[in-house]
Amino acid sequence: MTEVILNRGAAAWAFEEVAGRLSRAWSIPVSDVEGEFNYVLGTDEDSPIASGRSFIPFGANRIASDKRLVASAFARAGVPSPITVLADSREAVDATIAAEPAREWCVKFPTGCGAGGHRTIASAADVPIDWPTPIVLQEFVRLAEPEVYRTYAFGRELFGWNVRRFPPGVRTSPWVAHARGARYEWLSAVPPADAGGVAVAALHATNLLDSFGCVDLLRRDDGAWLALEVGTDGIYNHVDRDVGNPEFERSLNAHLGMAFFRWTCSPAAAP
Repeated sequence: MTEVILNRGAAAWAFEEVAGRLSRAWSIPVSDVEGEFNYVLGTDEDSPIASGRSFIPFGANRIASDKRLVASAFARAGVPSPITVLADSREAVDATIAAEPAREWCVKFPTGCGAGGHRTIASAADVPIDWPTPIVLQEFVRLAEPEVYRTYAFGRELFGWNVRRFPPGVRTSPWVAHARGARYEWLSAVPPADAGGVAVAALHATNLLDSFGCVDLLRRDDGAWLALEVGTDGIYNHVDRDVGNPEFERSLNAHLGMAFFRWTCSPAAAP
């Protein structure tokens, strides 16, 4: 049995650091040749591995990379999340906003990272003319203190509960992204039960629960937890490890390694 961290193709450079960290933590090689069991980071989107198996399903990678697919998966599974409409036209955007005038709305660039391209809008006139369709139109949940929570799943086990906030003295933004100056704060080893239930539902809906994924959540003023999006490693992106907590990073890699090696021993390991 061969186990490798597979990193190849045009995007391999983007995963080199993560691949190296995992290789050192797990004592298995980074390779551009697939093994029997693969932790896939870089590979060509149109050329899945030929004969080995991938710990994270390729379809789940694709869903996590596109907010349109995430929204559809959440809707099918009834995952608690902000009201989201996939609008096929600018007229549909205006119709949705007109039907719910008391709500605030935003659009999200479907494949954006770090809140890139997100913006609040009052009408379709605020959406750039070349915006990809369907347009991800989402209820904007305004919070007194902008913050987003995150938890992680490793082979069905939830571990880690962080919050992203803007440090004192840093200009805040309604988009609580690391790339916009927000920083992680460690809270606990596991999320509150009600938040964990929403996270499990989100990961199950996007086919990440059995492998590895993270969920971003926010808490409404009424206490309800809502899933915003999911993330995972490989092909399109990778989960942010720069959380300002080296001990948590070590724990993350250890939990992920345990889940990966449990999977390699399973006769039911999925292709």
